[in-house]
Amino acid sequence: MTDAAVEYDVVVLGGGPAGENIADRTRAAGLSTALVESELVGGECSYWACVPSKALLRPALARADARRVPGLAGSVSGPLDAEAVFAHRDYWASDWKDEGQVGWLDSIGADLYRGHGRLYGIRKVAVTSPEGEHHVLSARHAVVVATGTKAVVPDVPGMAEARPWTSREATSARQAPDRLLIIGGSVVAAEMATAWQALGSRVTVLVRGSGLLPRMETFAGELVTEALTEAGAVIRTGVDVESVVRDGSTGPVSVVLKGGEVLEGDELLVATGRAPRTEDIGLDTVGLAPGHWIPVDDSCRVPGIDWLYAVGDVNHRALLTHQGKYQARIAGAAIAARVAGAGGAQDTGRWGAHTATADTEALTQAVFTDPEAAAVGLSLAEAERAGHRVRAVDYDLGKVSGAGLYADGYRGRARIVVDLDREVLLGATFVGSGAAELLHAATIAIVGEVPIDRLWHAVPAFPTISEVWLRLLETYRG
Repeated sequence: MTDAAVEYDVVVLGGGPAGENIADRTRAAGLSTALVESELVGGECSYWACVPSKALLRPALARADARRVPGLAGSVSGPLDAEAVFAHRDYWASDWKDEGQVGWLDSIGADLYRGHGRLYGIRKVAVTSPEGEHHVLSARHAVVVATGTKAVVPDVPGMAEARPWTSREATSARQAPDRLLIIGGSVVAAEMATAWQALGSRVTVLVRGSGLLPRMETFAGELVTEALTEAGAVIRTGVDVESVVRDGSTGPVSVVLKGGEVLEGDELLVATGRAPRTEDIGLDTVGLAPGHWIPVDDSCRVPGIDWLYAVGDVNHRALLTHQGKYQARIAGAAIAARVAGAGGAQDTGRWGAHTATADTEALTQAVFTDPEAAAVGLSLAEAERAGHRVRAVDYDLGKVSGAGLYADGYRGRARIVVDLDREVLLGATFVGSGAAELLHAATIAIVGEVPIDRLWHAVPAFPTISEVWLRLLETYRG
């Protein structure tokens, strides 16, 4: 490979949401930018994760809500039109074509290099195109790694040979398997159990731990489990998978549990975690370990390498699309400021322009199950482990007038975690139909560190589900 290089101000390795946002920010700052992508521009989120999964889930959740509305319930008693749902999913996944995203890159003036990119020493990225062409890109100021993650398939005897679904197959499949086994208790497991159960599969979820959604407040997983069970799914907790056997190339798959019990399904989805896509991107050429997460500071710069940044899942700060995009905005601003100031001072205060504070203090997540589960900031257990003096305040979301009007028999729960020393919120969790739309108000309260006394003057409209805020504050004040 020749060392003759095409020079840019910034080179971005990875064209998912985080990589796209870095390119957007650096181009907006007037910096020439190249983006390298080996698959589809738009990345995992656009084609195999957030977007297609929500397209599959929306009809399921709308039908579930409609079945709880008087005067409408009888009209939606039948099955979903699976073909229409898949067509809706395909539309939102752009039929797995990225012309639209490529056109957007063109519109901002970023150059796209398709192919496999690897770090090639200091401020350089080598690209091998699908046609075998080789390019070397040199960055005057920064290289940003945004290569994301891939699904982890556990090292269980027979697992690889059984060709299980990962999140990619689960969001792109074109037929509902009669029996779907799911291993894992993660967001992917819970959401795909919801989607495929609604599409006609008989779903069994096998959880090694004590329940679904273990990173959220316990009641979130409990309410989702209750609803999935009522819908016909089977949730098994505290189980270990010892081996997997597939009958032939397309036959049923058998999962053998510890103790000898055998469960049979037509497809098996593995939803047991993610690993960084860093095994073959040249980390060794800059003194980092291939296959590992990339450590970064709060501006997403790699310590000890002043020109290298890592944004999105690959840095392991927060494996969520919206947080990766946020990190990209922070890092893009930091790069632009360094260039403008010739490497000078950064705004690295607690909520400074070049500090990704929300990753640790206001992390948001919405899970689109039935019921939805949404959380921001610290859970009660996390706040206590961090040494805060806190109080959790809970309220039955179904007792709010707006929730009762939203759906008969509305079930849900809300919790705020209050810092008793500063009288501000550290966290909030909402579980219930439509609960994800409650999340941003809590996010603003946490990021803005709005005192409880001031929140008392934020009057929710009647009769909305947001009136739960008033009930939570009343409960707190006694």
